[in-house]
Amino acid sequence: MSETTRNRLMLAIALVLAAIYLFPLYWMYITTLKSGSAMFATPPSFWPSDPQWSTYAYVWESRNLARYMWNSLVIAVGAVALITVLGTGCAYVLARYRNRWIDVGLFLILMLQVLPASLMITPIFVGFSQLGMLDYPRLSVIIAIAAKSMPFFVVLVRATFMSVPIELEEAALVDGNSRIGAFFNIVLPLARNGILVAAILIFMQAFGEFVYSKSMIQNADLQPASVGLNSFMGPNTNEWNNIMAFAAIYVTPILAAFVLLQRRIVSGLTSGALK
Repeated sequence: MSETTRNRLMLAIALVLAAIYLFPLYWMYITTLKSGSAMFATPPSFWPSDPQWSTYAYVWESRNLARYMWNSLVIAVGAVALITVLGTGCAYVLARYRNRWIDVGLFLILMLQVLPASLMITPIFVGFSQLGMLDYPRLSVIIAIAAKSMPFFVVLVRATFMSVPIELEEAALVDGNSRIGAFFNIVLPLARNGILVAAILIFMQAFGEFVYSKSMIQNADLQPASVGLNSFMGPNTNEWNNIMAFAAIYVTPILAAFVLLQRRIVSGLTSGALK
């Protein structure tokens, strides 16, 4: 098989896999434009004959989607800020000071990453209840998300710090910088891309968080969009066009951000921050 034929075959396989992966998204957007009868037509249509564009406006107003989106944004930004502030220093220490106890700490951090949110929610809920933190439900969710996502951030950013040569810090120390000064003036600027990539990935995860929000936030005015979408569910649910419209509005900003930042995300994951 020639190289040209092989490349064409790989491209064809990639296009088929992309079509399979993207078809659910396409079906979600198409369903938002269908009327009630068109949704249940047999065979199903792949493009509605009479697109119902008003579905988006109806869902936005009737479900107060702006409030849900704002709450999701507050929770996601709060979690990312907390994780970035606390996790950056932890990742730097694990990257620079290597010994047996550091390796044990890193192992424990990795173990925390494998615990599912459904398993952690019960002890977290009980502990927060005893401390009275459930009186501040969004803050409680932010802290819970930070505890769950911190291992991922630390491991990813640690790899970025390890790609920064330690000789640069040593040169800065010789020039009169303190250890803290070398960190902020030399290491942190070189690692900013890796930190940004990790923060973006955690933001995407936190923006769609459901388990902690559903368990801790009882006030509908403070619930994020993931919980608002779940409110559609019921034994006799048939508003699939409205459900899909809610989901489309909810996920489109995240999809757009991923598309716009995909090159930076890929470069940060594969090559680190050092050029």
